[in-house]
Amino acid sequence: MIIDIHTHCHLPEHWGSEHEDHWEGAYGEPYPVVTPESFDAAMTGVDVAVTFGMAASRAGVRTPSSFVADFLTRVRTPTIGFAAIDPSDADWREQLDEAVELGLQGVKLYPVLALFDPLSPEFDDFYRRMTRHGMVVLWHMGATPSPIGSLAVSQPLVVDEVARRHPDLVQVMAHMGHPWQRDTNVVLRKNERVFADVSGVPSRPMDAFLALVHAQEWGTVDKLLFGSDYPLWTPADAIERLNAVAAMRAGDLPHVHEDTIDSILHRDTLALLGLTVKDR
Repeated sequence: MIIDIHTHCHLPEHWGSEHEDHWEGAYGEPYPVVTPESFDAAMTGVDVAVTFGMAASRAGVRTPSSFVADFLTRVRTPTIGFAAIDPSDADWREQLDEAVELGLQGVKLYPVLALFDPLSPEFDDFYRRMTRHGMVVLWHMGATPSPIGSLAVSQPLVVDEVARRHPDLVQVMAHMGHPWQRDTNVVLRKNERVFADVSGVPSRPMDAFLALVHAQEWGTVDKLLFGSDYPLWTPADAIERLNAVAAMRAGDLPHVHEDTIDSILHRDTLALLGLTVKDR
């Protein structure tokens, strides 16, 4: 079974002007339009996908939970929805209640662009409520091309402290916290309910090579989850790139084992995170 824990269903208009202003120069093109049809075509070979949008109020970025819930009804691929919430919004409690009512099973957080400090005590109630509802936190963790973003609040050690204060909260660090993947591995090793996805990681092969070798050395391969970061990459493209990283050799230096890639691709992510595919 292949589970893609990291896909996006949001539309260009959910970005406000942020993508056009700050991202197109890095990615070279406007944000693509995701339709249920294009999503299903891309998810060929994927048994279950998890999808979500983005929320960063100060940047004008917003994907309504109702949009995600509706998207789930229009795709053929077995798909689990996460909400996107900016916990610095005054009405985050109402947003979280709506997500629960809609059957969404997690929340995508984007502190690097939303500019909230995850370690501020004001967000502890958010984490407590997430834990009480059995919802997963999926963090965008790491870099951004946006000049308004704050890298200081987007580093893996932030998640370590959240996990210390809320050990029962299930958390996923997207992108292995690039470019701080070694930090991600040491955070994974010490926190039982913290995981990381590999979405986007193989797009920078040398970083990916080191990240996965470090995971082998730190004994954290079993905490790594497959994610494609669709629509930036399809699952097929992501799998091809991961296998290419496993084919890399640098003399007598350690290398990425093929069974490392195989275990990531076939990880029972649903069981690890407590997610379920609901009948429609």
